Amino acid sequence: MKIEQNFIANSFIASANSAMIPVYNPADGELVAQVPSATADEAIGAVKTAAQAQKSWRKLTSVERGAYLHKLADALLTHKEAIGTALALESGKSLEDATNEAVYAADITRYHAEWARRIEGEIIPSDSPSENLLLQREPIGVISCLIPFNYPVYTLLRKIAPALITGNTVVVRPSNNTPCSAFEIAKAVQAAGIPAGVVNILTMDHATAEIVCTHPKVGMITLTGSVGAGRKVLEYSQVNIAKSSLELGGKTPAIVEADADLQQAAREIVGSKTTNCGQLCTAVERVYVHEAVYDEFVSLLKQHMGERQFGDRAAQPAHMGPLVNDNARLNIHQMVERAIDDGAQLEVGGYIPEGQGHFYPPTLLTNCRQDMEIVQEEIFGPVLPVLKYSNAEEALELANDHQFGLASVIYTENYRTAMGMANNIEAGEVYINRTPADPYQGYHAGWKRSGLGGDDGKHGMLEFTQTRLVVQKY
Repeated sequence: MKIEQNFIANSFIASANSAMIPVYNPADGELVAQVPSATADEAIGAVKTAAQAQKSWRKLTSVERGAYLHKLADALLTHKEAIGTALALESGKSLEDATNEAVYAADITRYHAEWARRIEGEIIPSDSPSENLLLQREPIGVISCLIPFNYPVYTLLRKIAPALITGNTVVVRPSNNTPCSAFEIAKAVQAAGIPAGVVNILTMDHATAEIVCTHPKVGMITLTGSVGAGRKVLEYSQVNIAKSSLELGGKTPAIVEADADLQQAAREIVGSKTTNCGQLCTAVERVYVHEAVYDEFVSLLKQHMGERQFGDRAAQPAHMGPLVNDNARLNIHQMVERAIDDGAQLEVGGYIPEGQGHFYPPTLLTNCRQDMEIVQEEIFGPVLPVLKYSNAEEALELANDHQFGLASVIYTENYRTAMGMANNIEAGEVYINRTPADPYQGYHAGWKRSGLGGDDGKHGMLEFTQTRLVVQKY
């Protein structure tokens, strides 16, 4: 069992708090580490350290900051085995998937490093002939980064890389379910020679996280998490009118038209729903199938879900792994039971397995209605409700009749249908004839309750800036 320390000003610091947060392997329940629960004074000290470091970090040229990010990407690759090993133990992912996540984190870090010469302002015409209006992009200051458990390595770099290239410094709170990989990332920060105080990583309870987020030196809070967590962050942001960037819940609809490649659609939808045990914000969460191919497609879904095995990925890397904890499993199972009580038909799965680990089988529900909880609320697990529709207009109406609008999926071979739906679906991302996998040069932003602001690409990078208008009279 490992004992971790918080990372402040490029050093690992023993906490004054004797209370520790246990970290368990969700595949077997084994205690794999204990991490410190930062005190309020330690958290405030980290914010002050970041604020002091930001004064000199922002004065570096963006090219100099980019050079540091390239070094960080190199260090992440050098440390990828250690990061992957920690992540596999705390998340139940296979070692290969966990190590690859570190590689993807290096990729997105390098992507943002390459923005060094591309962070642009604007020259705006003035009403006066002897005046220039210059709109500059400037850093915000200290950014509080709240990291989820499902892809904690990738998401951590997805947030800090754009924050750093634009001249900000960060205080990172990793998920208490998956914090050990964050401390391995801290070692890569050390190895890259990032100036002290630019990146600070601390584990803490909710009360201490609130202290960080409401500190007057924190200018922005960025969160990937649930709608409930997003509402809490909005409360925090009101204290000092801090900027918020929120990537929240999703309920991705997949529309399967009668002319779709049904084999491809079934295979990819089941893959989306069972990747990381369905713990993915853009995973397909509800399927609308044209009535002409409904029975055939349900049969294909049932076949693929029935064939998908689950278990400890340390022993069987090809299996679907566990849910994050037993509360998540119980909540999902209770949703399935309520759906069945409300008239849904269980086709496969739908039980709590015996033995260790927080496993839940791939589960398929048919005879679902639009008003059912299982269709309206995010499941965040390997459960797939299926509904029938008669025409494209009805499918679009059902897909849009929802509180969430993060991602969406359309399977059809008719480009008119595809573009008509793509231009009218109420979601921040539309994937045609494939399932979601956020390209980091795109823009990952949700509509409705799926969030505010967004991540990735030019627009995600600019979220970490504020503007200054310089009115230059001559």
